[in-house]
Amino acid sequence: MRLEDVKTTPLSPVETERPVPRWAMVTARAIPLVLLPQCLWRLPFAFHFQMGMAHDPDAAVWPVWATIPYVFGLSLLTEALALLCFGLVRGWGEVAPAWLPFIGGKRIPPAAALVPATLGGLGATAFWAPSVLVWLGLIEDDSVGYVNGGWETLARVCIAPGTLWGPMVLALTYGYYVRRCRPGKRAG
Repeated sequence: MRLEDVKTTPLSPVETERPVPRWAMVTARAIPLVLLPQCLWRLPFAFHFQMGMAHDPDAAVWPVWATIPYVFGLSLLTEALALLCFGLVRGWGEVAPAWLPFIGGKRIPPAAALVPATLGGLGATAFWAPSVLVWLGLIEDDSVGYVNGGWETLARVCIAPGTLWGPMVLALTYGYYVRRCRPGKRAG
C-alpha cells in the first residue's frame, strides 16, 4: 500500500500539518489582489473600448458576442488560478477535501502541487518578462502604442502588479516544498 492511498485524519480547509510562515500567508492573499487591476483594466475591451490604445482602423474586429465571453472568461480564469495558490498554504493542498470523489480525505503527494505550481510560476514569469524589459527600456517594442501618455500610464499602473504573479507563485511553491518535503526545516 502506498502512502498516498492511506486515508488520513482530514485537516480542516485552513489547517496544515506544519505551520505556514506569515510571509507565505500574506503572499497567498496578495496574489488575487495584484491580478485584480489588470482584470478590471481588461474588461472595457469586451465592448471594443480601446483604453487609449492606438490601433489599425483596418484591423479585423471580433464581434461583441465573441469578445464579451472571451474577455470576461480570461479575467475569471486569471482570478481562479490566483485563488488556487491558496492550496500552497492551506490544508486542502495537503489532504484532499472529503467531498471529492475517489481522492477525498487522502493525502496529496507534494509533487501534485509542486509540479504545476512551479510550471505556472515559471510560465507567468516568462510571459511577463518582456513587458518588464520594455518598460525598463532594455528592449524595444513597437507593437502597442497609446494615444497619449495618460492612457499608457494607466495601462502600466494596472498591468504592472500582475508581473509579480510568477515570482510570488514561485516563492509560495518553495515555501510549500520546505514545509512538506524537508522535515525539521521551516519555510520562514
